[in-house]
Amino acid sequence: MIEELVIRDLGVIAEATLPLGPGFTAVTGETGAGKTMVVTALGLLLGQRADPGLVRQGQPQSWVEGRWLIPADGTVATRVRDAGGDLDGPELILSRSVSAEGRSRAVVGGRGAPAGVLSDLGGDLVVVHGQSDQVRLRSAVAQAAALDRFAGPTLADTLDLFQTAYHRWHGLQADLDRLVDEQDQRAREADELRAAIDEIELVAPERGEDDALGERAERLGNLEQLRLAAAQARELLSAEENPDDLPDAVALLDSARRQLERAGEHDPALPPLAEALANAGFLIADIAAQLSSYLAGLDADGARELEVVQERRAELTALARKYAGGLDEAIDFLDTGSARLLELDSDSDRIDTLRTETDAARQTTDDLADKLTGIRRAAAEALGTAVTAELAALAMPNASLLVEVDGRAEITATGRDAVKILLRPHAGAEPRSLARGASGGELSRVMLAIEVVINQADPVPTFVFDEVDAGVGGAAAIEIGRRLARLAETAQVIVVTHLAQVAAFAGNHLSVVKDSDGSVTASSVRQLHGDERAAEMARLLSGLPDSASGLEHARELMNLARTNR
Repeated sequence: MIEELVIRDLGVIAEATLPLGPGFTAVTGETGAGKTMVVTALGLLLGQRADPGLVRQGQPQSWVEGRWLIPADGTVATRVRDAGGDLDGPELILSRSVSAEGRSRAVVGGRGAPAGVLSDLGGDLVVVHGQSDQVRLRSAVAQAAALDRFAGPTLADTLDLFQTAYHRWHGLQADLDRLVDEQDQRAREADELRAAIDEIELVAPERGEDDALGERAERLGNLEQLRLAAAQARELLSAEENPDDLPDAVALLDSARRQLERAGEHDPALPPLAEALANAGFLIADIAAQLSSYLAGLDADGARELEVVQERRAELTALARKYAGGLDEAIDFLDTGSARLLELDSDSDRIDTLRTETDAARQTTDDLADKLTGIRRAAAEALGTAVTAELAALAMPNASLLVEVDGRAEITATGRDAVKILLRPHAGAEPRSLARGASGGELSRVMLAIEVVINQADPVPTFVFDEVDAGVGGAAAIEIGRRLARLAETAQVIVVTHLAQVAAFAGNHLSVVKDSDGSVTASSVRQLHGDERAAEMARLLSGLPDSASGLEHARELMNLARTNR
């Protein structure tokens, strides 16, 4: 329930506070005073598009704030906390500002939030009906939505199951269509993959093989130089056959050792040095032996091996060029390509499986669509009966409402049902579509009757009606006022009206008052009581707030409303 609405610099309203509260609130005022700005302000708090043209002329921004009383543990409170806001006791505060440059800012429970959060909350807080909604009631979509709301949780739960099945069916069908359409292309891809994998497996590369072969080729290409260097080094270290009797390193070290050993008995510092020379001799002899092994291991047929190595390197290089990045990428392709080939080769099995799954999903969707149709047809009969009874209370005693549910061949995301609301203006007349045959006054009453009936199945805390009485007058207007008062017994009802017959039934009467200083027009809102209210009712009736007959008629109308709700 909206407890209070504060408006600042919106349209012609400079500043106004609307005390609302429970029950039936009527908002009246002269043409152009800004009554519609009340509905506009609520729309901003419910996430509607912010129009900078609504900012009062000469002001930097418009600002509206609403105070709602809501259950602290309800769905709305949970969504507010999820958005980062909180309640002030049982009170939820929503605000929205709109700058003259078009910037908009929303605050939910004390925290800034996107306008979409307001929209999300609005569906559970308020139902707004304006003259545009009467026009919208002519559309098949709005009529179907009204029936679904009336059908309540039973239909909503089934619709959730249906839509899950529907989207699964369409997803499977899309996958199946894609596989079938791409079958030839995927077969070509499989052939190309198979040829590439066969080529890589034929070469059988190993990681690091190209680097190892490069080192081997470098060695084989310089084999003679390596042989000469190793032989000369070995001869210098340890000459097994030395025709020139030149001393080698081993012999020189041995000679030096013997010299130190002979003199060692005269100085204890020399034996350790002699021992070090002996160790050095052993080390040099070991290196000479390793060089002999190295020479023995040099391949005498190095030229032939070098040819083989170069051929292998050329084979690996050609393979690497086909796979950007090098040989490792070609090896990696064996894994990824093999997995992709396995997927492509299983296309036939996958298509068969998808066909089976798609058929099953389609059948499930069909079954749930049939169930939806059954629920809607039962609800359609109940809705027609209940609204017909309401129309009788709205000065349409001979009218009846029929709700038809026809099946379609095509299944959509809401089922296969086409919903049509028909109005029979009197017994014996042909039912006619609201889209073509209902007048503005009839539409107003049909919309109110439908909302009253639906509220019993899908209650909403607050209803806002903007000129729901358009095209209605006299006794029919009184019946609308009476029905709004009855609706206000179970929900908060706010009505912007120009009819005294409707306003008379309100327990809270607010008047939008227009003042002018010759250059700037501003409007404010007053809560009316007693004589002030009678004067406003007289103005609504005759345009003359001070007319004695108008005042008498106004008081008579208010007394009628108090005693005949």
